[in-house]
Amino acid sequence: MYLTNIFMDPVRLERWIEIFQSSLLPLVKGALYYSVPLTLISFTIGLVIAVLTALARISKIKPLSIIARVYVSIIRGTPLLVQLFIIFYGLPSIGITLDPFMSAVIAFSLNTGAYASEVIRAAILSIPKGQWEASYSMGMTYAQALRRVILPQASRVSVPPLSNSFISLVKDTSLASIVLVAEMFRKAQEIAAATYEPLLLYIQAALIYWVVCFTLSIIQELLESRLDRYVAK
Repeated sequence: MYLTNIFMDPVRLERWIEIFQSSLLPLVKGALYYSVPLTLISFTIGLVIAVLTALARISKIKPLSIIARVYVSIIRGTPLLVQLFIIFYGLPSIGITLDPFMSAVIAFSLNTGAYASEVIRAAILSIPKGQWEASYSMGMTYAQALRRVILPQASRVSVPPLSNSFISLVKDTSLASIVLVAEMFRKAQEIAAATYEPLLLYIQAALIYWVVCFTLSIIQELLESRLDRYVAK
């Protein structure tokens, strides 16, 4: 009924169109200047953390394995929003103050690292033990076998779930608005507060997120197809 009234009211409809057009550039800038960099930086750092954590999980060194297990358990067992609040609002109480963007990067990186580590660990464990044995028979050390034989194969298995994690991270960056990062959703909130049209602005933000994620999904499919052809050769 609400949307029907808008489309039946030429004045209101014209105002919606004007707001939509005028807010498009600020939202896109928020995505390009904050949402995209936040996603790329956090995912890159998260992958490094994930690989190290996965290797620690499968390590025969008990202390490393225990530390990795506890880290993964804590991060996966608590909401990302709570983690953001602890880093941005909680740490200042003990004298550690971080700017909003850095706080978001740390929270998203730790979160991505924990979830991606389980993907990478499972991928490494899925490689047949014969691959390890063949590597050792050729005189490779553990590190050489891992780098030259195991990880390249595990990376192929990891691509689909890690791609999904990347797409999810794009959407999760909207939570950074809670800690005052001026990303796209934060811009939508600010414009909605000024224009009193929250429905329009939030729909517009959702459409932009959808376009970005849909594009990434297409890229993911192309990448998987290319990897499949490479493996087939």
